[in-house]
Amino acid sequence: MSCWGCVLAAGCCFSTGAAGSRSVSSSCWGSRGARWCVPGPTGPTGPSFRAMPKLEELQTGLGSTESLQQRHQAWTGIYKDSRCRMETCFDFTRCRRRGRDGFRVYVYPSEKGERLSESYRKILTSIGESRYYTTDPREACLFVLGIDTLDRDQLSGQFVPNLDDRIKGYPLWNEGRNHLIFNLYSGTWPNYTEDLGFNIGQAILAKASINTEHFRPGFDVSIPLFSKEHPLKGGERGWLVRNTVPPRRKYLLMFKGKRYLTGIGSDTRNALHHIHNGKDIVSLTTCRHGKDWEKHKDARCDHDNLEYER
Repeated sequence: MSCWGCVLAAGCCFSTGAAGSRSVSSSCWGSRGARWCVPGPTGPTGPSFRAMPKLEELQTGLGSTESLQQRHQAWTGIYKDSRCRMETCFDFTRCRRRGRDGFRVYVYPSEKGERLSESYRKILTSIGESRYYTTDPREACLFVLGIDTLDRDQLSGQFVPNLDDRIKGYPLWNEGRNHLIFNLYSGTWPNYTEDLGFNIGQAILAKASINTEHFRPGFDVSIPLFSKEHPLKGGERGWLVRNTVPPRRKYLLMFKGKRYLTGIGSDTRNALHHIHNGKDIVSLTTCRHGKDWEKHKDARCDHDNLEYER
C-alpha cells in the first residue's frame, strides 16, 4: 500500500487499494513514530473523513461523527501545550516593539493581602531591580505572575489554592503565551508528582527537579532548588586579581542537603556518597527528613548525620 493524500500536518494518510482505484481499506495517521489505523469505507468515492478518530477515541476505540476540522483542532490543541516550542507558543512580535531594547518583563501587581514566600519575593525583587523591568504591560515581551507558584505541595502552608481561576482572570493571560512561571516544589512527599494543581497552558515553566517526560526542550527552563536563605545579592563587587584557566579552587563540587530514604529522589541522593572524597568533592547529607525517618534509616545514617551537623 502507498499513501495518496495527506490532509493533516500530523501525518494522516489514506492508502490505496487495487491499481487504478481509490478503494480504502484503512485510514492511518501518526506522528513522532506513533501510528494508528482505523477501518475506513471502500468504494470509488475515496475515503470518508468521518473515519478519523479523536485522540481519546484512539485510546478507547470508540467511533465519532465529529468533523475532521473539529478533530484536527482537538489534536493540535493538545499538541500545542504539551509540545510547545518558542516558535509555536511564543509571540516574538511583542519583543520587537522597542527595537533592540524590546525585551521587557512585566510583573503583575500582587493583590492586597497576597502572601508571598521569601523566595518568591526575592525573585520578583530581582526582576524589579533589573534593566529589563517595565511597569507598562503594553511594552512587555514577558509576563511574570504576582501570585506565588513556588510551592505546590497541598500540605504546605505556602500553597495557594484556586490558581486556575485566578490566573485566567488576568486579561493578558492568553492561555499562558509569553508568560513565565516559577516552581520549586510540586506534589507531596514521598512521591512528589509533577501536578502543579493548575494548567500552565503555553507558559514557559522554570522548575526545579523537572521530570524529563514533561520538560519541553528549548522552551522550559530547569533551575536549581534553592532555599529561602539564599542571598538576594552576591555582596560587594569582586575584583579579578589573577586570570587562571581553569580557575584554582579548593572545591570542585559541593552538596549539602537531606537524603531521602524512600520515595522519588532517594536513589539519586543515596548514591552521592560514592563521589565524596572529603577533599575537593564534598557531599554532606542528613537522614533527618519527615517524621518517621528512623523507620527507614540505613547503616550510614548515624555517620552522615554527624558529618552534616559538624
